[in-house]
Amino acid sequence: MTAPAPEWTRRAPVDLPGPEGDNSIARESLWYAYGRGDDRPEPPPWTWASTPPPDSHVPPGPPRPAGPSRVLPTGTTDRLSALAYPRVPAAGPAAPDALLHALAATFGPVRREPENPYNEHRPYASPRCLFPVHAFVGDGAAWRLLEPARHALTGPDTEAPTRIALTGRYTAIPVAYQWFRGSLVSIELGMVLRALSLGLELFGVPATLTPPSGGGAGPLRELGLERTWEWSLPWFVDVAGPGPVARAGRDAPVPAGDPSLTHVVRVDREQTYPAGPAPLTTAVPAGLPDGPVVPDWAELLWRRHSGRMPRALHGMDSAPRPAPVPARHLAAALAWLGVPPPHPVLAAAFDAVTVTAVVQHVEGYPAGVHRFERGAAHLRKADPTAPAGLEANYGYGLSPVNGCGIAKAPLTVFFSVRPRELFARFGPTGWGAAQLACGWAVHGLCLAAAAAGLFARPVRAFKEIPTKEVIGLAEDETIVLSAVVGVPRETGGDQLDLRT
Repeated sequence: MTAPAPEWTRRAPVDLPGPEGDNSIARESLWYAYGRGDDRPEPPPWTWASTPPPDSHVPPGPPRPAGPSRVLPTGTTDRLSALAYPRVPAAGPAAPDALLHALAATFGPVRREPENPYNEHRPYASPRCLFPVHAFVGDGAAWRLLEPARHALTGPDTEAPTRIALTGRYTAIPVAYQWFRGSLVSIELGMVLRALSLGLELFGVPATLTPPSGGGAGPLRELGLERTWEWSLPWFVDVAGPGPVARAGRDAPVPAGDPSLTHVVRVDREQTYPAGPAPLTTAVPAGLPDGPVVPDWAELLWRRHSGRMPRALHGMDSAPRPAPVPARHLAAALAWLGVPPPHPVLAAAFDAVTVTAVVQHVEGYPAGVHRFERGAAHLRKADPTAPAGLEANYGYGLSPVNGCGIAKAPLTVFFSVRPRELFARFGPTGWGAAQLACGWAVHGLCLAAAAAGLFARPVRAFKEIPTKEVIGLAEDETIVLSAVVGVPRETGGDQLDLRT
């Protein structure tokens, strides 16, 4: 007798806001239009336009200001090695060079893997290791570019730095991603924000966070960026009290030939945060147990990775595990996910995010779909076939050149929102705020995985319509971000230590 087909293969597809493409990238602009009130949004004419393949993309060079390069101080890794994980130093006067060490801990390259198609690797994840988010460091009068690969600040000589501006460069991402370039920048801004918050916390540097106030491109021109259409409006982190933010200035027009980028810039400029500066709060959950795998913070940041494959193959694989993942690892992951983003608007937006996970081979948890709420996992549907259902609907399936360990991964987490509710509560700002908040949460999940000896791979490659069926999302929900947590596969490849 033939076994019945898994439930995820028997349901009719749900296609709100439209069936024009199964993947999240094709549906991004439709969900934005739906959130704004369009019940039947039409795909923009550039949706199916021919674009160069992503692998042919050459990222633009660093936007270096004129001026010398000053090397960041060495010894950051030694200081982090002296900090036992998960302890956080008590508040107190920061050392004179603490901010520079915090920048090195946040952005500095960690390692290079010669067999990996994508290098370099930093303490936070980035799509294709492109790192579109840049940091500019200033003293209130002039700005210097932080160049992680050179471990230096480049630009005019300044006084002691007191401000950091975080802005994402859309043109660093292949044009084939079209409208999705805006979401990738917003998500990575959230990851960088948590990584920077952690770095500042570990080196005892208190700070405030000022979001974009919307509208003009004056803050970008203040940074020396004349091609303002390439960049998202900056977030400012101040270590000496909130500073002024330039408001005047018009955007340079997007050059002809990239209509989707025109839309991306327009949406970014609609992200007007009503609240002003707020303290940069903790990035680390309280009450974490000692790490069974990592003794200190330097080791934790070294171990963070997105899954590996041997011999320059793409993708990731989750190795078989002889025993279930201990329940304490899932409890720690829930704790990291529960730390709210630091700004009130981001925290409120994250409250509007639903966190759903497919769990298997985790001690004490039945295989199936769980909802993560208030620091706990609640079973929504027992379904041992759910991991296979996810892998069947992943955009980069198993092939001779690509690994795909989703069916074996003990945990795959999805962050979703209802766009209509998001816009009703926050207006257009809710769109970017939710993406930043999800990036913040996923970076925490990545660190929780590293502390448990696992990997965590942020992804947006699931086919949205059938994936929503697997995990039981409602018709009016869209997936903002996902992360696959798996067991690392031993590849035998070298890992070159780039830390300083």
